[in-house]
Amino acid sequence: MDSVWFRRFAGPGTGDGTTPQLICFPHAGGAASAYVALSRALAADADVLAVQYPARQDRRKEEPATDLTALARTIADALARDLTPGRPYAFFGHSMGAILAYETARLLAQSAAPAPVRLFLSGRGAPAPEPLRSDLIEGDAELLAAIRRLGGTGQGILDEPELLEMALPALRADYRALGAYRWRPGPPLDLPFTVLVGASDPVVPTEDARGWLGHSTRESRMRVFPGGHFYLDEAVTEVADEVRTSLAAHAAV
Repeated sequence: MDSVWFRRFAGPGTGDGTTPQLICFPHAGGAASAYVALSRALAADADVLAVQYPARQDRRKEEPATDLTALARTIADALARDLTPGRPYAFFGHSMGAILAYETARLLAQSAAPAPVRLFLSGRGAPAPEPLRSDLIEGDAELLAAIRRLGGTGQGILDEPELLEMALPALRADYRALGAYRWRPGPPLDLPFTVLVGASDPVVPTEDARGWLGHSTRESRMRVFPGGHFYLDEAVTEVADEVRTSLAAHAAV
């Protein structure tokens, strides 16, 4: 898999080339390392790869992406070059990553590349023609207030000036991209979704998350977990179980 765009944290599953793959898309301001815990929880069952967006961690000197559709196209192109025919794979996207996972799947559906067997869409409402109010951020003060409202284990950077200075370029760019994103109507995807959301998410009501189900032609499901926007921090085991069961079912088909 393209070493520029994808990171592996827990070994390539069984390494036999048939282990299902899970491609993970981080949240706004997030990096591939956001999926270290999930990678480790699934290490025996899946080859977990996380997308590394430009302008963070080992790609911090690169210009950030400010167009989600263009970024999805670049990721789709990278995947199309490296996917193994016949090997099942799925996408897991959290928050902004859910939009990118969905748009990447839409692009792959228009190509000759194999399609993912399932989308896991987490912590994000279904796409709409107009941006969400929570995506329309003006200035650093509003941006930092929005990040504090979301909570999560990454809050520590907000109180560390040096870390915050490193994180701000990616955060600014990601929220600029979210504010500019416009969903383009098209046919529902012919693959099942699993929608995941925290019961106390301050920006994603469960009904908004449920709207994803209308973007798939296949039987899909929704799981509501205790917690807020970053419910995954406390529910890694439960989410890994959900992913493991789904991937095993697809691998058995």
